[in-house]
Amino acid sequence: MQRGDFNTDSEFRHAVQDLLPRLLDQLDDVESDDLDPMVRPGTLLVTFEDGATFILSQQTPTHELWLAANLRAWHFVREDGTWVERDSGQDMLAVLGELIGDKLGLPVVFQA
Repeated sequence: MQRGDFNTDSEFRHAVQDLLPRLLDQLDDVESDDLDPMVRPGTLLVTFEDGATFILSQQTPTHELWLAANLRAWHFVREDGTWVERDSGQDMLAVLGELIGDKLGLPVVFQA
């Protein structure tokens, strides 16, 4: 049985297409020249001045967003409108904010 809010691949893709540009807009507001965020279809890439890259990508077959950062991976599902890590229940926006904030040395908070 599939977890999450989505009944179809189309619903999932539309939700991701809505979410990623909103995250990009918030990253563009971060007061730092040390990051270069961009959205490609189904993917948010955040490249840092030191060459590190964080990748948040859609995984349509599982209706998940996968985050790769700092040699680690997270798998997020949307439940009741909130993206949470499928195993730990951590809020995706909090995880992203903490990871990017730690990398930049400043607070980063994402809004839903």
